[in-house]
Amino acid sequence: MERKIVLEARGLTRKVSSPEGELTIVDAVTLAIGAGETVALVGASGAGKSTLLAMLAGLDVPTSGSVLLDGQDLTHLDEDARARLRANSVGFVFQAFHLLPALTALENVMLPLELVGRRDASQAARAMLARVGLAERVGHYPRQLSGGEQQRVALARASVTRPAVLFADEPTGNLDTTTGGSICDLLFELNREAGTTLVTHDTTLATRCERRLTMAGGRLI
Repeated sequence: MERKIVLEARGLTRKVSSPEGELTIVDAVTLAIGAGETVALVGASGAGKSTLLAMLAGLDVPTSGSVLLDGQDLTHLDEDARARLRANSVGFVFQAFHLLPALTALENVMLPLELVGRRDASQAARAMLARVGLAERVGHYPRQLSGGEQQRVALARASVTRPAVLFADEPTGNLDTTTGGSICDLLFELNREAGTTLVTHDTTLATRCERRLTMAGGRLI
């Protein structure tokens, strides 16, 4: 059975001005990613992976070309509409966790549910924290949690809305090998359970992804 396309780039290009003149960071990238796929962007540092990932997620705007997320063209939406689409369809896991320090683990995970108006936010967030092994930590603040526990909270927050696409930006980068390995396992387990599409440029995760797309000089090769 053919997979539904959930993420598509058409001629995606990003140029920036520099003292040396105009630089092309991402050069006419076209790709299609299906529902439930696990895809890694690989390539040397400076190949354009982070910029491409940011444009696919609607966090950066291309100079030309378009991105279709869950059937909607991100490039034709204003910032508010892009933010709404991200809230409904996208999850993010970052290297630096990005938890809100003034909120407990439970409140951090409830946040994306509240943004989309879910009335069961507390119940769903508690269930998700239990799923990632943090049922006993719901009332703890980020400063009271280890790095691995903070990344589990971040993973729970990213997954709780069952997004169409989960973007993982080097989620194991700040963790030791053992903790990073357990986060990897959990990420792929949650991905399978929810049928979410996973897109990453994390080298640790790349070895376990179904598909690897190699970038060099801003192009897919």
